[in-house]
Amino acid sequence: MGVRKAQKVAVGVAAVHLACLGQPAMGGSVTPLPLSAADRPATSSFAWYDARLLTVEGKGYNDTEQFWQRLPARAKGKVPPAVWDLSKHTAGICVRFVTDSTTIAAEWDGVTALKMNHMAFSGSAGLDLYRRTGRGWRYVATGRPQDHRTSQVLISKAPAGFSEYLLHLPPYHPTTSLRIGIDPAAKLAPAAPRSPERAKPIVFYGTSITQGGCASRAGMGHVMILGRWLDRPVINLGFSGSGKGEPEVLDLVNELDAAVFVLEPLPNMTTEQVRERLPMWVEKLRTNHPQTPILLVENPLKSRRDEQNRALQKVFADARKKGIARLYLLPADKQLAGREEGTVDGVHPTDLGFVRMAECYAPVLRRLLSLSGE
Repeated sequence: MGVRKAQKVAVGVAAVHLACLGQPAMGGSVTPLPLSAADRPATSSFAWYDARLLTVEGKGYNDTEQFWQRLPARAKGKVPPAVWDLSKHTAGICVRFVTDSTTIAAEWDGVTALKMNHMAFSGSAGLDLYRRTGRGWRYVATGRPQDHRTSQVLISKAPAGFSEYLLHLPPYHPTTSLRIGIDPAAKLAPAAPRSPERAKPIVFYGTSITQGGCASRAGMGHVMILGRWLDRPVINLGFSGSGKGEPEVLDLVNELDAAVFVLEPLPNMTTEQVRERLPMWVEKLRTNHPQTPILLVENPLKSRRDEQNRALQKVFADARKKGIARLYLLPADKQLAGREEGTVDGVHPTDLGFVRMAECYAPVLRRLLSLSGE
């Protein structure tokens, strides 16, 4: 069933108040999907719903070639081919929903491509499920992909009553379809929209690190962690090996209405590209978004005295001298700092490294969000 058709079916269904555990972001009431929206195959004990009918976050554009993609169809042929191909990966995209089902299953694409020797399949092509509690989002289960289309029970003994869940999609794999399975008699509803002060996303542009390499689970990249910790949508425009600040990509990022722009492409850029391209990014973003904070991020793999990071520091200083306000710089030295090595290969963070990065970013982003009134 197509999204528009199923949404029309849902129109007119009475709103039902679902008492969720610790639901500060949900607000008043949500509307369950009609039973007619479910697929109930004779060979399955679940009612299956198209995840597109739920609350989808992390998509910055509605005019994508296929639903589960990150860049609009019109970007094809304009952005570099590698960026276009990577935009088909679902990094940062997540689904929020409410259900009273004690069993939750998922069905999605298997590991059909991009098998890497330094990243777990559960992190590159799996799903990552969280439940909202009074203390924030808490991990529930990992969707572990197979070499073929995967159908898996994520949890079979969920707490009684209605709960809100967040499901992260694969950061390093395309998703052509995603279905959520629940108990046949249970209800499933899209989570309520974010409150106005939390509706604008934090937009991240960068590299493989931004995209989530090499976390062990889909939700353990620092971008996704920050989305949960700050409890707001994020848009992940990380492109592995291809975050080089091209003008064509800038034009697309500039279309987005962000709460904060986070620019962290240095690990993919040459020092000369930093000097030539990032001033243009700052100036164009500021022209189109006069009040939105912009955070420039130094390369965490190099010292602050490295030529590349010094080049970014100069971009920052020069822009401030020109009167560009609400521009900030995140130093390199504390992003991965700690006793044990936080990377899998000297470059890509492990879960430990990503948590360290999130701990470094979080207080800065909280401050910027408060300054912007978000």
